[in-house]
Amino acid sequence: MTAKYFNSTLLIGFLLLSFTSHSQVLRKRITMLMGGRFDISIVAKDSLSAEKNIDTIITEISRIENLISDWKPNSQVSQVNQNAGIQPVKVDKEVFELTKRALHFSKITNGAFDISFAAMDKIWKFDGSMTEMPSAEAIKKSVEKVAYKNIVLDSVNSTIFLKLKGMKIGFGALGEGYATNKCQEIMLAKGIKSGIINATGDMSVWGTQINGKPWNIGITNPFHPDRILATIPLKQGAVTTSGSYEKFVVFNGKRYSHIINPATGYPSTGLCSVTVFGPNAEIANGFSTSSMVLGKKEAIKLLNQFSDYSYIMITDSGKMILSKNFPKRQLKKYR
Repeated sequence: MTAKYFNSTLLIGFLLLSFTSHSQVLRKRITMLMGGRFDISIVAKDSLSAEKNIDTIITEISRIENLISDWKPNSQVSQVNQNAGIQPVKVDKEVFELTKRALHFSKITNGAFDISFAAMDKIWKFDGSMTEMPSAEAIKKSVEKVAYKNIVLDSVNSTIFLKLKGMKIGFGALGEGYATNKCQEIMLAKGIKSGIINATGDMSVWGTQINGKPWNIGITNPFHPDRILATIPLKQGAVTTSGSYEKFVVFNGKRYSHIINPATGYPSTGLCSVTVFGPNAEIANGFSTSSMVLGKKEAIKLLNQFSDYSYIMITDSGKMILSKNFPKRQLKKYR
């Protein structure tokens, strides 16, 4: 799941760097949050201001993680999961609204994205240890507790109730997208006019580099993950990528992704990478993840309904598909 970003001369995605120009400073920090890697880059008037704002971003992401993490036992989401089949749990409005939006995504994708995926049994292994496919019975059983239609939201009391004992909700990368959006809003409110918050390839981008040029977003070649397939200049917006090229298995000549269809329990096939561009990282992530599950035809049908979002899909056979509204003239391809 990797989009990368560049300045005009070199990759900055994996290095801690500081640049100064025109009374501005670019500061960058890499940290582990929400179970993944965050690359935070801020352009500010001086190093001290930039570092303080990076601290603010990290504090905000940590706050959100402590609210919505499904593996932190004291988080509100964990409390909801622990009371599955027992009773509704009152949550903060922020958690309730995020759950409501995630549930909406579950509905419009007909379960290709399912907020209750956290209850799925981990029967597929993508560490090289699998020698044969799980049985059809085991696959069916693995998703017995996955059912977004069994989630009850009460907006009056701000409660969430999971009807079935053993059900769980989780936000995964959708939560990371939400966090990058929130942090960008905070930075803009503080007068920070340029930066990138990159959560393992799901990023919010605003402003320009210190030389005034757009940030350059690199799309990973899924068949050669150490190479860049294309770059797109970007001044404002979100970019998210979902892909199967880092974790997959092959049985009988067919490639199975680590992205599992929560409705069937079977891994997604057909697409090996989907990158979505748009104004909101949370929504873009929901689109890129569900597109991998839906497959080319249904994903195109879904995404074409949202004109604010554009996409690059790459099929298992290597074909690149661009949305009709994609700014093709800005796309620089590499061989």
